[in-house]
This record gives sequence, structure tokens and C-alpha cells, in this order.
Amino acid sequence: MTAALPTSHSTKKLAIFPSLKGKRVFITGGGTGIGAAIVTAFAEQGAQVAFVDMAEAESAQLANTIAANGHLKPWWRVCDVRHVAALKQNIDTAVGELGDFSALVNNVARDDRHTLESVTPEYWDERMAVNQRPAFFAIQAIVPSMKRLNGGSVINLGSTGWQTKGGTYPCYAIAKSSVNGLTRGLAESLGAYRIRINTVSPGWVMTERQIKLWLNAEGEEAIKRNQCLPDKLQPSDIANMVLFLAADDGAMCTAQEFKVDAGWN
Repeated sequence: MTAALPTSHSTKKLAIFPSLKGKRVFITGGGTGIGAAIVTAFAEQGAQVAFVDMAEAESAQLANTIAANGHLKPWWRVCDVRHVAALKQNIDTAVGELGDFSALVNNVARDDRHTLESVTPEYWDERMAVNQRPAFFAIQAIVPSMKRLNGGSVINLGSTGWQTKGGTYPCYAIAKSSVNGLTRGLAESLGAYRIRINTVSPGWVMTERQIKLWLNAEGEEAIKRNQCLPDKLQPSDIANMVLFLAADDGAMCTAQEFKVDAGWN
């Protein structure tokens, strides 16, 4: 007799990483979705989290909820990452107020749908300013912190969407495909300072945005057909991989892509 499949993976007992307690972590796009799950996961590990996001109300609520649950209240600011100077200034301010950061999570992105024919040079530039450029300049801004600490971990959020040849967001696909290039292109130079850099590429994660905008009956069938595991991916699943890479447990992992997609790719 075949055992019944579990209906959910929410009852799993997860790891505690002692090396994350007291660690300072900066996260872009931390107010909602996957970013909020990453912020929460680090706070629950005892880390001091700082994040930026455009969603002011959601960010404030997240920070207050984390504090109400007995964890260190995250430092956060409203920031439009399309403006590099503002992003770098917020990182510098966080360093000045909290101290040096040993982990950076480049999470911010938007997978807005568009067609090849609709893209103008202005739209192209705006998409890259959200989905590609912030990661590079956030790394540039925070590396001095990591050098002072004699090491650190940079985690870039990629995507498996472009790897499945999805055709509904070419600019997003191009930007996200470049994340692996960013990771591998900086691994050697950063490694000399014991700074690790890796990509975490999520599959189709059931954030509120994805469920509201894109998940329909056809999508449900695609999940059943393509995933090897029966459960839907949750933001916390991505956060769990990020925690490992930021912790001392991932000390010899660098220049790699880690897919969290339930076996879709």
C-alpha cells in the first residue's frame, strides 16, 4: 500500500543557525512577498535586519509585527531602488546607525508582464533599473562593511522563469538571467576577502501578488505537471535557503546557483 502524500510541508521542524544571532543583514525589497519572508526568517534567528522597500504601510506593519513577536525590530526605510544614490545612501545610513553588515540579500524585483513589441527604450531602462542595476550597486555599497569584518555573504535572488523559456516578460527574463553573471563575475575578487556570493533562484512562489495576478486553473495544472514535489512553493522556502547561505554553515559555498523550485527545472 502506498502511503498518502502530505497535504502541506508547513509542519517541518526547521534549523536554528547560531551564527546568525546578532548578525547584521541588509535586504532590498523586504516589505512584502519573498522579501518579507526573508526579513522575518532572519529576525527569528536573532539577526539585526535592515531593509528598504517602496511599500511604506506594509513595511511598517512587518517591522511592528516582528517586534511584537519578541524579536529585534528591523531598521527600514522607504526607498525607490531605481535611484542608485538613494539606495547607496540608505545602506550607508544603516551601516552608520547599526554597524557593519555581514550579509546582503538582493531581493528586489518586479515581474510585470509585457511583450517584445511594447518595449520602448524608456521602458527597458526602467525595468533594468528595478530588476538588474540595484543588485550591483548594493554590493558596491556594502562590500566595505564586509571587508572590515573579514568576510560576508551576498545572496542574489535570481529566477527559474527565464530558464523555462517563459515569453511573457522578456525584460524581466533578461535582467534575471544576468544575475548568474553577476554572481560568477564577482566571486573571485570578493573571495579574496572571504566574501561569498551566490544566487538563489526561486520557482513559482505563491506570494500574494502571484496568487492575485497570475494563478488560475491553467497555472494550477502547470504546477502539477512540472513540479516533482506536490506542495506549492511558499516564500518561506526561499528564505530557508537564504538563511543557510548567510550562516557559517554555508562557509565554502560561493559562485553557485541554488534552485528552490520543487524540481520544476
